[in-house]
Amino acid sequence: MSSSLNPNISFSQLRNLPWRDPKVLMRAVLGGLVLANLIALWMVVMPPGGSAADLDAQLITLRSQFNQRKLTLDRARAFAAKVDKGRKEADKFQTEYFTDRRVASSTFVAELAMAAKDVGIKPKEHTFVFDPVEGSDTLSMMTITANYEGTYADLVHFVNRLDRSSRFLILDSLAAAPQQQGGILMITFKLNAFVREARL
Repeated sequence: MSSSLNPNISFSQLRNLPWRDPKVLMRAVLGGLVLANLIALWMVVMPPGGSAADLDAQLITLRSQFNQRKLTLDRARAFAAKVDKGRKEADKFQTEYFTDRRVASSTFVAELAMAAKDVGIKPKEHTFVFDPVEGSDTLSMMTITANYEGTYADLVHFVNRLDRSSRFLILDSLAAAPQQQGGILMITFKLNAFVREARL
């Protein structure tokens, strides 16, 4: 068995071991210094994070990616703001110009009757039909068919009055047929209007 593993080794034998020799100790120190220098040289030549040029290139790439993502985010925010603004303006437009369906018939009859009275045209019967608007669950199209009697001048004034209406009325068709009475026309209007459906 080796003497280095012998538990009965004496103190005098310890003093004679090779590491106690100054030459061996100096060689060990010099070897450690050489190894440390080699490690330091390797860290300078090939640092763990890459060379200075590699780090500069990575920094440029990261800055470019950051700027691109920031630009994308800014565009998304601007688009979201425009969508929100458009939604608010659409809601405001609907509130101002579209009538609630529950009161649409009475509201339009009253407005048409007042316009007819103001211009001197004689109202006859009115009919209303509601059709859904494709792609919307909050709007319907109201089609109004209205008959009147009056002169050509009355008709012109009535159309001008409807054109200035605060309601969003669309003149779909107009037919005028002369009657036996001189200068009297039988007039049929077909008007369209958007109405708001009640939200659940």
